[in-house]
Amino acid sequence: MNQEVTRRHYLDAMGITAWAAKYQLPNALPTESCEWEDATPAPTPPRERLQALLDDAPAPRRQTSKPQAPEPQTPSEAITSPTAVRALLGQDKPAQKKPAIASPEAATPSVEVAPATPAKPLKFELSCVCLEGRWLVLQAGEMSVLEQQLLANLLQAVGIQRGTMPEATRFTWPQMANAFVVEDPLDEAREGLAAFIAGGVSRQGWQLERLLWWGELEAEPDTESRAEQAPLDRILNVADGQSQTLSLPLWQGPTLASLLDGSQSKRDLWPALQALGQLWAADAKQATDDH
Repeated sequence: MNQEVTRRHYLDAMGITAWAAKYQLPNALPTESCEWEDATPAPTPPRERLQALLDDAPAPRRQTSKPQAPEPQTPSEAITSPTAVRALLGQDKPAQKKPAIASPEAATPSVEVAPATPAKPLKFELSCVCLEGRWLVLQAGEMSVLEQQLLANLLQAVGIQRGTMPEATRFTWPQMANAFVVEDPLDEAREGLAAFIAGGVSRQGWQLERLLWWGELEAEPDTESRAEQAPLDRILNVADGQSQTLSLPLWQGPTLASLLDGSQSKRDLWPALQALGQLWAADAKQATDDH
């Protein structure tokens, strides 16, 4: 007997449920193959067992030429007879006469129900930067070198992140190369993003206070490479100035790519950036007072 099967027998005997991976993770070894024993068939429901007994019941004996008085039946025998049981099951009903069909063409054709099309996971990509473990910066797609340099200049101009800005981290969904069938693509995309940010919080010790979202809400993708990308405002679940997916207050600005085109867009953004710098200082003071 295969070693894996033996192990499962021991786990079943101890009342421990054995779990197996449903999907193959990236760079993971394939699951060890073995000859699995067939599971114990489910017990037959009492109604089906009773129906089987009725089907196997012997035919009634023919009466002899000399009629005999019927023997009185006890109440229990009357109930357990096949005819009585059929009556209790509602099967001993008078058959209704069906109208004759003139030709096979007159019969109503059976309608075949087409199988439901399986849902596919949403596809999206974003870049993430965390400022001093406090503020989370997100932008749709991959953040170019020029966009990262522009972001650093804008933040330093208003007193945010005076040191070297961390390198942007790229996140894509779905994570698995072999895309799996999902029940609710939007819900699973939100859970995947939340799990990615929670991993950064756990590994880097972030204490997130705010989310800076550089992108237009409900806007169409601005490049052909992002044409298939799902709208990130739905994945972030933005409502009342807060991302419900990440449970963080949200500040929303234009895309960094649009700010590279000219100086007028930067002038229009300057008052909002100054208010953002004041908010950064206020949050830092509040965090110091709490400690």
